[in-house]
Amino acid sequence: MNILIIKLSSIGDVVHALPFLESLKKCYPGSKIDWLVEEEASQILSGHPAINRIIISGRKKWQRDILNLFKIFRVFSEAAGFYRILRLSKYDIVIDLQGLFRSGFLTALSRGKRKIGMSGAREGASFFLKEPPVLVDYEQHAIDRYLKVAEYLCCNTDNPRGEIPVSEDDKKLTDSIFTSFSEEKPVIAVNPMAKWKTKLWQADKFSKLADKLQKEMNCLIVFTGSANDRPLIEDIIKNAGGRRDEIINLAGRTGLKELAYLYSRCSLLICTDTGPMHIAAAMGCRVVALFGPTAPLRTGPYGNGHVVIRSGIDCSPCFKKECGNTKCMDDIAVNAVFDAAGKIISGFRESGV
Repeated sequence: MNILIIKLSSIGDVVHALPFLESLKKCYPGSKIDWLVEEEASQILSGHPAINRIIISGRKKWQRDILNLFKIFRVFSEAAGFYRILRLSKYDIVIDLQGLFRSGFLTALSRGKRKIGMSGAREGASFFLKEPPVLVDYEQHAIDRYLKVAEYLCCNTDNPRGEIPVSEDDKKLTDSIFTSFSEEKPVIAVNPMAKWKTKLWQADKFSKLADKLQKEMNCLIVFTGSANDRPLIEDIIKNAGGRRDEIINLAGRTGLKELAYLYSRCSLLICTDTGPMHIAAAMGCRVVALFGPTAPLRTGPYGNGHVVIRSGIDCSPCFKKECGNTKCMDDIAVNAVFDAAGKIISGFRESGV
């Protein structure tokens, strides 16, 4: 059986779909499963043993370059090549887990006997399916919604792990860091950034938190983020005080697989609602997540042992990317985050981890 999964973005959403992939492969062990994804999130999937082929859509790059006269021919050439790849393959099942027009359009372009998606799809995506949408509950977590589709395909959905595969090369950076700090102390990762402005917690609070963690927990702190985040994280570290040699800024210095392995070696990740939160949860790292405008029931860290911190104001969640009132994040206290982190670290120490 040939199967195509269409889940284009974002990084967190692709991570959420990995348990679905595992369930599907266990149900159809002889199948060849292709995955259609956008470039940014494709690294998460590379090397996954359940995937036969990764088909990469360059949509964002094509949109950016289409008006550039020096790049327009390359855009058309790449887009045409992508279209040929998609049309050459014949699939028994095409599964749209994105539920937007762009994924629906790609579902229409693909050659599939069955074309399946979920209820609640937007922008007319359900129009391109060949079967009635699978009914899902949007008050459930995204992972559970995707597993409903697996159940529809008669798959057993008990306890899929959803881990991100890492290679020996992906482990080198983290192993070198951990080797240089031989003392047995907890390693706490902190990812202070998010794509939405409304999801951000104040930088000075991250500084105060890092200072408090070092002084009271005697831990190594590793900050993560993108290359663009690096200057702000440097400021956070500068204002944190404490032992600067035991606060590491890895922003922009890790690929997604390296980040996944890093989190698997950490005792804890403290973060906003962002893709790295889902990577950490998938790799078995405990998470303390700060939530404001979004709903942790739908997209919080999946699994047991995680802690979500919210201010609890009435207008949250509002799902706004822009808002003149950011009290939902601003009202989260440093001590509340520290206490949640302390309980997790104490649990590790009591268990001898």
